[in-house]
Amino acid sequence: MSAAVTAEPDMTKVPFKGLLTISIMLATIMQVLDTTIANVALPSMRGSLGASQDQITWVLTSYIVASAIITPVTGWLSERYGLRQIFIVSAAGFIITSMACGMASSLNEMVAFRVLQGLFGASLVPLSQTVLLDINPREKHGQAMAVWGMGVMLGPIIGPTLGGWLTDNWGWRYVFYVNLPIGLLALAGMMLFLPKAPTRIRRFDFFGFAMLSIAIGALQMILDRGQAQNWFQSTEIWIETGLFVSGLWVFTIHILRAKDPFISLAVFKDKNLLMALILAALVGAMVLGGSALLPSLLQDVLGYPVALSGLVMAPRGFGTMASMMLYGRLANRIDTRVAIVTGLLLTAWSMQMMTGFSTTMGKEPVIVSGILQGFGLGLVFVPLSALAYATLEARYRAEAAGLFNLVRNIGSSVGISLLSTVLAWNVATNRTEMTAKITEAGPRLADIAEKTGFSHDILIYLVNSEISVQAALIAYIDDFKLMMLVTFALMPLVLFMQKPKPRPVKVSE
Repeated sequence: MSAAVTAEPDMTKVPFKGLLTISIMLATIMQVLDTTIANVALPSMRGSLGASQDQITWVLTSYIVASAIITPVTGWLSERYGLRQIFIVSAAGFIITSMACGMASSLNEMVAFRVLQGLFGASLVPLSQTVLLDINPREKHGQAMAVWGMGVMLGPIIGPTLGGWLTDNWGWRYVFYVNLPIGLLALAGMMLFLPKAPTRIRRFDFFGFAMLSIAIGALQMILDRGQAQNWFQSTEIWIETGLFVSGLWVFTIHILRAKDPFISLAVFKDKNLLMALILAALVGAMVLGGSALLPSLLQDVLGYPVALSGLVMAPRGFGTMASMMLYGRLANRIDTRVAIVTGLLLTAWSMQMMTGFSTTMGKEPVIVSGILQGFGLGLVFVPLSALAYATLEARYRAEAAGLFNLVRNIGSSVGISLLSTVLAWNVATNRTEMTAKITEAGPRLADIAEKTGFSHDILIYLVNSEISVQAALIAYIDDFKLMMLVTFALMPLVLFMQKPKPRPVKVSE
C-alpha cells in the first residue's frame, strides 16, 4: 500500500510525457470509437453474416455487456499485475480481437469475438484516465482531463460518420480493421514510454465480482433488449430484472460486510467522487442518451441522407473540443463548480433551442444547437472528471476511474432506453389523437380530393404520411423538453462538491 503512494511523485517526472499522452489517447479513441462505429454497419453485416434483424443486435449487445462487466475490475487488475502490463495487454488484445471481428464469417463468430473485444477494451478508458492523472501534478489535472475528455467525447461523435464512410467505400469489415493502425501506434508508444508501476498483493473477491457481474450484465440486457421485447410484457425481461435486483442486493450486503471487498468502501467515502458518480450517471442518461435520438430525427423525420446527417452533427464535436481546450487553459483560474454549472446551463439552452425544431427549418438550427450543446458538454465532463479525483488518494484512482466510466456508460444506456421508450409512447399517443381529428374531418377530405384532383386513396396516403411525420416530431420535441428540465434539476447537485485546497498539493511536491 505504501509503495503505491510513494510511487506517485516519480510518475510526474516520466520522460517523453507528450508522446506517452498521445499513445494512451490513441488507445482511448480506439476503444470509444468502437462503441458507435459499428452501428451504421449493422445492415451490411446482417446480409453478410446471414442474421435476422433481432439477431444482428447481439453484435452491439455482446460488446456492451462484456465491457460493462469487466470495467469495475480495472482497479484490482492494475494493482495486482501492474498498470503498465494490464494497459499493454488490453491494447494488444483489443487490436487482435478487432481483426478477428473483421474476419468473422458467421454471426456466432462475430458475437464471440465482440465479447472478447469488450473484455480487452473495458480497461483502456479508465486506465488512460488514471495514467494522465498520475503523470501530471495535481494543479495540471484540469488540463489532463481536458485532453482525456476530448478523446472520450470525440469517438462517439465521429464514430457514426466514419463508420458510414468506411462501410460505403470499403465494406463493413473495415469498421474493425481501422483499429489496426491506430492500435499499433498506441501500443508502440505505451511499450516505449509507459513506466512500470508498483504492484500490490490483494485478494480477489470472486463472490463480489460474480454478483456485480450478474447485476451489470442483466441491467445492460434489460436496457438493450427491453424496447424490442416490449419491456415487462416479456418473460425474458422479467428474468433479467430478477437477476439484476438479486445480484445488486447480494453485492451490496456483501460489500458492506466483507473484510476485503471487490470495491474498496474508502472510494465511496470521498464526497467529490460520490457526487461525480451521481452526476456522471444522470448527465450521461439525459444528455449523452439524448444524443442518440438526433440521427433518427434527422434521417427518419426530416429526411436527411445518412452522410448529410453526419455532417450537420459534426459541429457538436468542434464545440466540445473548443470548450475542453478553453477549460484546459482556465482550469487553475476558475472554480471548477462554476464551469460545471455553466456547462449545464449551455446544455439546457441548447435543448430549449431543439424544442423549436420543425420540418420546414434549414440546417442552421441543428448546427447552432449542436455547437452550443457540444460546448456545454465539454464544460461539464472535463471539470467533473477533474473534480472527481481532486480529494481522492492516488492509490484509489484506477478503481475510481473504473467506477466513473462504468456509471457514465450505464447512465448513457439508461438514458437511451428511457428516452426511446418515452419517444415511442408519445409517437403512438400523438398519432392516435391526430388520426381521430382527421377522421372527424372525413367529409371535408372528400371535397379536398375533388378540388385537387387526387384520388381519395392517394389523399389518405399523403395525410397519413404527414400525420406520421408530425406525430414523431412532436414526440422528439417532448423528449428534448424532458432533457432540458432534468438538466436544470442537476445543477443543485454541484453545490455538494468541494473545491480542492491548493496549499497541501504544493507542499507535497
